[in-house]
Amino acid sequence: QVQLVESGGGLVQPGGSLRLSCAASGIIFSNYVMNWYRQAPGKQRELVATVTSGGTKTYVDSVKGRFFVSGDSARNTVYLQMNGLKPEDTAVYFCNANRGFISYWGQGTQVTVSS
Repeated sequence: QVQLVESGGGLVQPGGSLRLSCAASGIIFSNYVMNWYRQAPGKQRELVATVTSGGTKTYVDSVKGRFFVSGDSARNTVYLQMNGLKPEDTAVYFCNANRGFISYWGQGTQVTVSS
């Protein structure tokens, strides 16, 4: 009964901020590599941010300095804080958990950046 449930998406103006949440059940997220992906219409899925069980965080160049990934062990939840949003950030954002060949995906949450 593993589930990853994303929330927090919505419509925001350029320069605004959103915080996405990924609530995990059936797994303890701190035992997995947790990833945030995004996919815009007509484009391939893109890896945006990663945090390992050791706390190492990496980001795609286009979001460095604007996006920040974090985790709350007590809530078994991973977050993606998105600041200085740009129209090109518009996409469906997906949470992903990986451990070896085991991989789980959430259903996605829509982020739209538009004036």
